[in-house]
Amino acid sequence: MSVKSEILAILSDTNGEFISGEALGARLYCSRNAVWKAINALKADGYEIDAVTNKGYRLLGGDVLCADSVMRYLKLPLDVQAVDCVPSTNDVLKAAAENGAKEGMVIIAKEQSKGKGRLGRSFFSPNSGIYMSILLRPKISASESLMITTCAAVAVCEAIEKVCGKNCGIKWVNDIFLNGLKVCGILTEASVDFETSGLQYAVLGIGINIAHPEKDFPSELHGIAGTLYDELPKGENIRSRLCAELLNSFFGYYKSLPQREFMEQYKRRSIIVGKKIFVIQNGVKTPATALGIDDDARLLVRYDDGKTALISTGEVSVRLQKE
Repeated sequence: MSVKSEILAILSDTNGEFISGEALGARLYCSRNAVWKAINALKADGYEIDAVTNKGYRLLGGDVLCADSVMRYLKLPLDVQAVDCVPSTNDVLKAAAENGAKEGMVIIAKEQSKGKGRLGRSFFSPNSGIYMSILLRPKISASESLMITTCAAVAVCEAIEKVCGKNCGIKWVNDIFLNGLKVCGILTEASVDFETSGLQYAVLGIGINIAHPEKDFPSELHGIAGTLYDELPKGENIRSRLCAELLNSFFGYYKSLPQREFMEQYKRRSIIVGKKIFVIQNGVKTPATALGIDDDARLLVRYDDGKTALISTGEVSVRLQKE
């Protein structure tokens, strides 16, 4: 990493405490002048850094989310880009994919103005979350593309457990729940090569509610949406660590995607198996019981008339019945 990146990493770990330019120089084997130039470069990038004579420097503004801070925790080389706000990270990467961008490009935003959910829904994306999209070029058929979403769901749960110490569950097919509330949504969008029935590319979008929004959730999300924390923990680099661990976990499974090594974890983490649900199709809610999930991530249900069916994603969604 560059001196600037190294200094940002050190300041991020000091929990708001001062560290002198001399100490920074000694740790990085560089001059105090090089430290000063790096500090000014960070300020020019928008970081709030307090500089006090005889004390040194400290980072203000709490948790840092930038490409350098994420890459510090990564175990694999990826093209990570971080921005404050975009309309949709998925749309940004789809445009990049059409222009020939390589697999492994990642864009992370603190906020989205036009976040996207399944079935054409919007995804509320205030500046208290993480909104990440990953460009993939998997050698799989279009019919297997659901494996990307299920793989990602497991990776999100594992990352949250490792970084935040919180145990999450999966509501078929793409929602992550904590304490009965949705804290993450996943949306995979793909371009299909109709000659080969394979994928030209896939863009995996993941939105995680880290802290409670400053202006609260919209009224229609009350009792539905939740967060990992009430407030963003200060000085712990939660967002950067969570992004990196999510990517580490996801690509660990993705490299052997056809083997579906994640499916047992996906099934084990289900919060709807054995529960009363509604199967929703074309606006019609049909009561059923969720019996299980097969290796193709299809949901086995038993309707109240005794008939059973395997349902796939697409125009179908499910909702837990209130007990």
